[in-house]
Amino acid sequence: MTKSKKLQVISYLAPNWFGFYQAVLAYLGRVLEVETQLKQGECEPLLDPLLLKDQLDLAFICGLPLIRYSQIVLDQLQPVIAPVMQAPRYQNRPIYFSDVIVNAESNLASFDDLAGKTVCYNDPGSNSGYNLLRHRLLQGRHPKHFFGKVVQSGSHQRSLQWVAAGKVDCAAIDSVVLEQELRDFPELSQQLRVVEVLGPCPMPPLVAAQHLSKFLIQQLQLALLQPDAELQAAMNRVGVQRFAAVELADYQAIADIYNAAIKAGYASL
Repeated sequence: MTKSKKLQVISYLAPNWFGFYQAVLAYLGRVLEVETQLKQGECEPLLDPLLLKDQLDLAFICGLPLIRYSQIVLDQLQPVIAPVMQAPRYQNRPIYFSDVIVNAESNLASFDDLAGKTVCYNDPGSNSGYNLLRHRLLQGRHPKHFFGKVVQSGSHQRSLQWVAAGKVDCAAIDSVVLEQELRDFPELSQQLRVVEVLGPCPMPPLVAAQHLSKFLIQQLQLALLQPDAELQAAMNRVGVQRFAAVELADYQAIADIYNAAIKAGYASL
């Protein structure tokens, strides 16, 4: 690949890791001599014209829209790598959880206590914020209208703020996003409490469009499996231990959870 071709990259994930994604791409630029242009996604992946028209080269994307999109548009997106977090709960595997949070001053102590309460979610295409929460209702044989009120916040960070401020009672938050927010804003640890952990699920990956050459995709993967000291420092700052190679089949479990909830009549929270 020559430098005349600039890779168009998008992140559909929470923006509190945007700086880390910049570090990942800067590393690829150093070792592979490629140019990249990264932007934050402004709409759901399944509705993004850039993705639908196959105009993106790389994307950081949640596993749920990835697997749903890949079932509609075959052979466009190929998972390359996913981060493996350092904390023991991640078991040295490319997985993450959804932490159900409440205000620390509330008397809510368990998932059952959330019956009739106000829940917020980031968006309906989110695995951690919506899909896993809906699956928890199905698993627990809870009624379809378990929560008293359901509101969309637009982002995990806003959901965190609303729970901390007492605007809503609870939310399900990507564990990696939550941990980063607690690093960035330590005072949140005194305002929030986790009452249940959902998952694990396969970690959101970096995917490559298959219009790129197989050689380039392989080189991207090999490079990220062997980070240099500069990238390793950036990984340490966000709690990433290493990267792991992943495949599309690894994300089928997320689709199974999604399909099971829909089949059982849990079309919404």
